[in-house]
Amino acid sequence: MSKDIREVMKGFKEEKLELSNEHEQKFKKKMQEAFSVKKKSYKWCYVAASVVIVLTLGNHFYSTYNRDIPLTSKEDNEQKINLGNISPEMQKIENYYLTAINYEIASLEVTPENKALLDEYLEKINKLDIDYKRLNLKLKKEGINNTTVNALITNLQLRLQLLIQLKDTINELQFKENNDENITI
Repeated sequence: MSKDIREVMKGFKEEKLELSNEHEQKFKKKMQEAFSVKKKSYKWCYVAASVVIVLTLGNHFYSTYNRDIPLTSKEDNEQKINLGNISPEMQKIENYYLTAINYEIASLEVTPENKALLDEYLEKINKLDIDYKRLNLKLKKEGINNTTVNALITNLQLRLQLLIQLKDTINELQFKENNDENITI
């Protein structure tokens, strides 16, 4: 079945092909479509950050308004004690950390690849949240003391550090996946 290339080429006549004037522009356009890097949309981050800010400001104004209203004895027994009840500075610290924590949680992107990792970290954060509530109850029962206040602030810091560590780990995993995909291409 093999054929001699010389015999095949004897009857060959070269066709004169001309490229259109816009061939280069069309080619560049196709290359850009095929290999363009699509930028991620961060609009949802802006929306989430706006919601967190609005909720924080609403909480601040609501708590400020409620402090001006005298409490009855029944409401006094049910009043929650937290860092904001100690001083305005402590309220700012608590709001800062809670806003940062809520923002970090809202900015997490759940994918099948990172779901197990997210669940693990969120379980740790949930345990810290339960501990935070326990510390608030301790603050209510025993009164204000430096040890409990420091423990509450440390708890908030740990939750924020865990979320930042989680985001860094997810970014590293995504970077490795992208490098692995580039190597195989």
